[in-house]
Amino acid sequence: MTTNGTILDVYQKITDQIIAAIEKGAPHFEMPWHRDVARTFPTNVLSGNPYNGVNILALWAAAELSGFQTGLWGTFKQWRLLEAHVRKGEKASAVVFYKETRREVRNKETGKTETERYLFARSTAVFNVDQVDGYEPAKPEIDNPVEIVEQAEVFVSATGADIRHGGDSAYYSPTADYIQMPPRERFTGTATSTPTESYYATELHELTHWTGHKSRCDRDLSQRFGKEAYAMEELVAELGAAFLCSDLRITNVPRPDHAGYLANWLSVLKSDKRAIFSASRKASEAKDFLVSLQPSS
Repeated sequence: MTTNGTILDVYQKITDQIIAAIEKGAPHFEMPWHRDVARTFPTNVLSGNPYNGVNILALWAAAELSGFQTGLWGTFKQWRLLEAHVRKGEKASAVVFYKETRREVRNKETGKTETERYLFARSTAVFNVDQVDGYEPAKPEIDNPVEIVEQAEVFVSATGADIRHGGDSAYYSPTADYIQMPPRERFTGTATSTPTESYYATELHELTHWTGHKSRCDRDLSQRFGKEAYAMEELVAELGAAFLCSDLRITNVPRPDHAGYLANWLSVLKSDKRAIFSASRKASEAKDFLVSLQPSS
């Protein structure tokens, strides 16, 4: 796996990029997915398909570090096909995709040769539309905030989750299998988000936790992350909420408890270059599960 003749460790490259973006926001305990760039979902300019898994987070981080304002990305070749040109000297960002291959292995018990399938990661260099000349993106439609809220209500209701309101804290109870949310009037806004947006970002965070139940995604991170499993589950919930907030066009705002998890997240990411890939995959699985509960159109 090479890029310009240099061996590329795609796991380390993307993890380092995400760590840099997190550390950039550390004084305010903001993650890359809490800033304005997260409102623009990373999309391939040629196919129109959204990126998924860790690539969402990687491109959000790349956009945050470079100040890109839009979420359109493409390879050098794809931009050329659109008669656009990547400016000289622009630095590419990495996305990862998995390619399936097969190999013949001998079964030690039977002695027979069997075909084994496995996946390996490959890296592709992409450039943001802000790094390109000769391409004029379509102006995005301005969403009606009320419509965004209604869409979130429909989405959450379709999951069938038991959501209760009252008290002054938000949490998911695994033993009783319900989500507790403070009354809506308890949520306050920020300079860039309304109290309603703050409410839905929190609700989607807890809804991602809800997917981890044994009867749903059966998510257990203790074997993978040991004593850091709790903090990593919080990261999965944050990523899941971020992915959903972007899909539903809701601003995702920092939660008050981010400070308590930030050090744990950075510690795990710096010691385990595949940790963010695992967390992103689990978050995408949670989002996909919630989407699967939606009525078919």
